[in-house]
Amino acid sequence: MSKVSKDALRNFLTERRARIDPRKYGYARPSKQGLRAPGLNQQQVDGITDRTPGTYQRLESGRYRNPRVEYLREIATLFSLNEQEWTSLCLYAGIGDPPGPLALSSGKEVPAVWQEAIDGQTHPAYVTDASWELVVHNQAFARLFPDRQVPRNTMRWMLLEPAGRTMLTNWDTAWAPLVLPQLRAGLAARPDDPILRQLEREVLADPDCAAIWDGAVGHIHPDGDERPLLHAEDGPGWVTMCASEPMAAPGARQIILIFHAGEKRAHARTPVLRADPT
Repeated sequence: MSKVSKDALRNFLTERRARIDPRKYGYARPSKQGLRAPGLNQQQVDGITDRTPGTYQRLESGRYRNPRVEYLREIATLFSLNEQEWTSLCLYAGIGDPPGPLALSSGKEVPAVWQEAIDGQTHPAYVTDASWELVVHNQAFARLFPDRQVPRNTMRWMLLEPAGRTMLTNWDTAWAPLVLPQLRAGLAARPDDPILRQLEREVLADPDCAAIWDGAVGHIHPDGDERPLLHAEDGPGWVTMCASEPMAAPGARQIILIFHAGEKRAHARTPVLRADPT
């Protein structure tokens, strides 16, 4: 671990530890003449997490190499970290991006301003939560669907609903083999999510999806993909997808759909953009 990471980890944990009232865990609040920092001390953290004395001190000092995710999760929960702070803890501790969210509720809600942001898009646009439940969408997105009836869960609609298989042209080759791995990845990150588990059961019970499930493992996001689609109002065409994640809701996703009517692909090979080095 570099000195920069060690310093960042120490400063981060020291500051968060100072926020915790020891009395909540049966310890006395330190006096001005006692401990140097407010909040819990390092020994108390070991006691609360039932660890060998010195374990937390090793973590905070940066001497705990490759700490177990379960231990980092305990510390994050004890210190009441949010999802962005949880990501910072994992990165500073040297394990990389967190293997999953800190709380099951993460990724289930986005700031309300996202509705205004989505309404401001001229292309069809929407936000789903970490379980692919539709959170917000604009009218251009609603126009894609017959009678402008948007799906409640976009993953279920794409994979299991007859209307989805009709709208998603060449469903068995252009869509399902690329969508099913997204569900796999979601389950890997959130194995206890009841909506995702129910989707898995429905997929495995569906002969068409089950036949594709085992081999569909390599593609987990749609960003930049172009696929054929039957627009309810504008007819057949191709849709290019731009995908991103709201920072405050890890696992949620914003999708912007750039639709071009007609039989020809519009972005067969989308060029990449880079910052101007000058």
